[in-house]
This record gives sequence, structure tokens and C-alpha cells, in this order.
Amino acid sequence: MTDRTPVVVGVGQCSERLDDPGYRALSPVELGAEAARRALADTGADPAAVAARVDLVAAVRQFEMSAPGAQAPLGRSDNYPRSVAARIGADPRRAVLEVVGGQSPQHLVTEAAGLIAAGEADVVVLVGAEALSTVRRLLGSEAGRPDWTEHVGGQLEDRGLGLESYIVPEQVENDVLTPVLQYALLEHARRARLGLSRDEHRREMAELFAPLSAVAARNPHAAAPTARSVDELAAATSDNRPITDPYLRHLVAREQVNQGAAVVVAGADAARELGVPDDRWVHLHGHADLVEPPLLERADLGASPAAATAVRRALALAGIGVDDLATVDLYSCFPIAVRVVTDELGLAADDPRGLTVTGGLPFFGGPGNDYSMHAIADTVTALRARPGTFGLVGANGGAIHKYSAGVYSTRAAPWREGDGAAAQAEVDAAHAKAPGTVRRAEGPATVETYTVEYSRDGTPHGAVVVGRLHEGEHRVLARVASDDTATLGTFATADPLGSTVIVTPADRGLRVTLA
Repeated sequence: MTDRTPVVVGVGQCSERLDDPGYRALSPVELGAEAARRALADTGADPAAVAARVDLVAAVRQFEMSAPGAQAPLGRSDNYPRSVAARIGADPRRAVLEVVGGQSPQHLVTEAAGLIAAGEADVVVLVGAEALSTVRRLLGSEAGRPDWTEHVGGQLEDRGLGLESYIVPEQVENDVLTPVLQYALLEHARRARLGLSRDEHRREMAELFAPLSAVAARNPHAAAPTARSVDELAAATSDNRPITDPYLRHLVAREQVNQGAAVVVAGADAARELGVPDDRWVHLHGHADLVEPPLLERADLGASPAAATAVRRALALAGIGVDDLATVDLYSCFPIAVRVVTDELGLAADDPRGLTVTGGLPFFGGPGNDYSMHAIADTVTALRARPGTFGLVGANGGAIHKYSAGVYSTRAAPWREGDGAAAQAEVDAAHAKAPGTVRRAEGPATVETYTVEYSRDGTPHGAVVVGRLHEGEHRVLARVASDDTATLGTFATADPLGSTVIVTPADRGLRVTLA
């Protein structure tokens, strides 16, 4: 260690459920500020003194500013990080608003640690929050709506949306933009590779997520703190209705939450000067940030070399293996996001260490891009209670487009840069044999993966196919026409994987029908 060694010195979380006693209907700024206050207090030093030393506040981008043309129906701050900073008594030299993606919290911790090690920052606050549940309630209330608009001004490094690889023309033309559609395509691709039936696959997903719900049931910040059995998660019911095949409601991230989290990172010299006790210090031993190509340009749609490689690289940089971990939290917006890591690392669904410290996104909650800030906070708390042990956080953005991994421990460790270029080259090489894609095509194709969309009453109303053209083996993205009830019904009741469909051009995108 040196005086510039970065350490996590404080973590905080704030949450509220609509039926909580004393529910306050906090805005995203207020949730983030309260989490930041708790993180400052968690340092064990004078919170005001720590706040006065903050020279960078970096914020995770809220859902209300995560898509082109996105609206904030109750208004929002024009400088979220500085709105939070003002409430905690900080006046940072620099404010940052990160790009879209659930990788953001871990990426920001790694970036902050590097800046501190380079002498470019002393104390950094990272913060994020969502109040989507409160927004929905207030919009439906007749008692009047608050105005959360804040004109703060001041310096802000807005890094933009960063959606270039998330949204490509084929997806726009065929209206395949929502995460639940994209992940469903990845899910069935993995099922096809493993040779699982639809029933076997649904059971496997339920077995993976049931232990997560048990963790959420014990977490005071969980949005849905109810333990659910495998049978309960695998059965389609009015409460667990189909969303998109193969997903039932309880197998997807819960975005209607009110949750905020914050992390304080400081240099060792600043931590000592501020009087942060040694037992609050948690070190980032390993890290990696990697990206995948756009969805259709991947060699295997049911795998993620970026996720698996990021975790392996982070562990290697820390000098440990999977068996050395005491805690694990893998981003769990959908089962496939967990499986792309567990498949490669040999982690079982019933691993006694568990695969989450929070309860996972369907049960703890999925606060926009900020979920992993909560995972980091709970990991830090768990490791302080078990000094010398190691914890892993895996953070995922987009449809597994970006993956950030971090390995933490109370054990002292120097800052290590890692070799991101070599790791990214490894990921890129894994996709070297991906098939080409075409936007306009006509002729027979084999179904590589698919999904069916369901209405709230459980009836299918749409379907999407990724197919391989028989001529040329190019990959195409296409939709079943909404009035093609024969094809739609077959897709909903049978298993179309590997079957032949006919691709035809449409005014917008491509259409498929049964051969």
C-alpha cells in the first residue's frame, strides 16, 4: 500500500415501500442524498469533514434519462450529482453523470479507484437512485403532483447515453428494443445449445432464482421480501403470468422500486487524515470492464465471453480463484445474465455461498442502472463482518452488452491496473466466427432462437425470431405478423427451435411464417 492506495470507506442505502410506516414519497435526489449521508456516516469519521473533502461526485444515470426522448413526468434535476452533493454539504470540483447500463456502479468504483491512485482525486462519492414506484403512485393520485424539477447548473460531465451497441438498425426495424425481448432471445439460444425442453428450462430457471428470493426475504431494503419456492416460480398463475417466453413475471427484474445507494472511495492518506478507522477499509483487489458486440453479431447468443472473462480476469488480478470467494453477487435481471457466468465458472444454483447478497433484481429490486451499487454496499458490509475474506460483484449492462466485475476484501492490497486491452482482445476473438447479418432477405431459414410476447390476460400477441438463412447462413432478425395467428399459435404451444420458417421482406423489417 501507498498513501494513494484507494479504499472503500463508506456505503449507504435508502429505500421505501409504498406500504411502509412513515412512507415519505422521496424523489430520486432525496433517496440518493439520504443514501450518501448514510455512506458518509458509515465511514466512522465526521461526516461533515468527509463531505468537505469530496472532490468528485459521480452519479448513475436514472431511467428517466436513459433513452432518447425519455421524460421525467414529475421533473428532475438538471445536474443530479450536484443536487445530491448540495444536500450532503459537499462542493465537488467535478461532477459526472455516467452512461446507461447496469455495469455503471462497478465501473465507477473502478474508475474512482484509478483516479485516486493517480493522484487525480482524494475522496469520491458514487451515488444512484430510482423512485419509479413512487412516480407511478403520484401520477395516479388525485391529491396533486409534486414538482421535482431542480435547476442546479454548474459543471457537469454528462457522458451521454452510450447506446451505440445496444440499439442497431435490425432491432429498430423489427421493434426488438426492450430488455425482456432481447434477453428472451439469449435465453432460448442457451436452451437450444444445452438441449433442454421448455419445461426443463423453466424448472432450471426457477431452481436458480428460488434461493435468491430467500435472501431478499431477509433484506430490509428489498422491494419484494418474499421467499418463493421452485414450484411457485415455475408455475404460470394470475400472479406469475407470462411476460415473454420463457419468462414468467417473477423471473424478471422488478423496476417498480424506490431505492438509492452510495459508496465513498478515498485515498489511504485522506482516510487516515479524516480519521476513518481501519476496520471500515475495504480494498478493490481485482477488476475488469469488458464489452460484447451488438446482439446479432455474437458467435453464441446463449453465452457471454465478456461476462465470463471479466469475472475470470478480476479474480486473476486479485490472485484468487472462485473457491476463495466468501460472497458472490451476480447481476440477475434475468436468469441468462447469471448463467453466462455460472456456466463458465462451474457455480451451481445451490452453491452454499449463494449467488447474491441482496436478493437479486426480481426480488430485491432493479433500481434502473443502479442495482449493483446496492450489491457493492451489501458486499462491503458482509466482508467487514468476515475480515480477510473475498467478495465478487458482477455488474451487467444492456442485454449483456457491457460487464464490469470487482473483487473486494478487507485485506490490504495495492492498486492494480489490470490489462483491459488483452482481456478485450480475448472477448473479440471469441466472436471471430460469428455469422454475418443481413437486414433484407427472402427465403427459408432455420430458427436459431425466438420469443413470444404475451398480453396481460395471457394471450400471445407477437413473436420474434432470429434465424439462419438456408442460403448463405446469414443471421436475420424477423417478426411474426400480428395477424398470423397460425404461426403465432404454433410458436406459443410448440417448440420452434430448429424448425424451418419462411422469411419475407415487409414495409419495415422482416416477417416469418411457418414453412
